[in-house]
Amino acid sequence: MTNDKLIEATKAFVKEQLKHAEGGHDWFHIERVYKNTLRIAKHENVDLTVVSLAALLHDIADPKFNDGDETIGPRKASKFLLEQNVDSEIIEHVTKIIENMSFKNSFDLNTSFTSKEMEVVQDADRLDAIGAVGIARCFNYGGFKNRPLYDPEIKPNLNMTKTEYKAAKAPTINHFYEKLLLLKDQMNTKTGRRIAADRHKYMEGFLKQFYDEWEGNK
Repeated sequence: MTNDKLIEATKAFVKEQLKHAEGGHDWFHIERVYKNTLRIAKHENVDLTVVSLAALLHDIADPKFNDGDETIGPRKASKFLLEQNVDSEIIEHVTKIIENMSFKNSFDLNTSFTSKEMEVVQDADRLDAIGAVGIARCFNYGGFKNRPLYDPEIKPNLNMTKTEYKAAKAPTINHFYEKLLLLKDQMNTKTGRRIAADRHKYMEGFLKQFYDEWEGNK
C-alpha cells in the first residue's frame, strides 16, 4: 500500500469510528489536528508518515468516553495498522505517541517516552484546545457533561493529581485555569509556540469579556 493510500484508508477508518462522537472529539477535531500537524512538521525534521498516522489515530478511543480506559485507543490503532501491513517500527512509534501525548500524562512524572514526532503531534493537539475553537470545544464538552458554566464559589484546582484531573466535575470556566491557559508554555516547537501565543491572547480577552458580562459591567 502506498503512503497516500494508507493515509486515505486511515482517514476513512477514523471517520467511521468517530461518526457518533461528542462534537469536540469528533472527526473534525482529528482533521484540525492533522492539518496543524502537517503545518508544524514543515519546520521540523520528522517522519511524516509517523506524525500523520499519530495525528489521525490519536483520539480513536478517548479514555473520557471509555470509562477512563487508556489502553483501548492504542490497541485499536495498533490493530488497524497491523491490518494495513504497516512496518512494525512505525506501529510501535505511533502507538507510543498515542499512549503518552495527552495533557493528563503531564501529571505523571514517570512518563519517559518522547520523540520529535510526538512533540509535533502533541503541539497540534494542544493548539486545538485553545483559541476560538478551544473555547467552543470546552463549552461543548461542559454541556455534554451538564456542567455549570461558572460558579464563583468553586475555585480552580491548580494542584490536581492525574486521578483528580480525570475525575474533575468543576464548572467549565475552571478548565481554562486547570488546562487551557497552561498550554501556551507547554508547547514543544517554535511554530507551536507562535500559534499558541496568539490563541492564548484570544482566550484572555474572552475571559475578561465573560467576567464583565457576568457581573453586568458590559
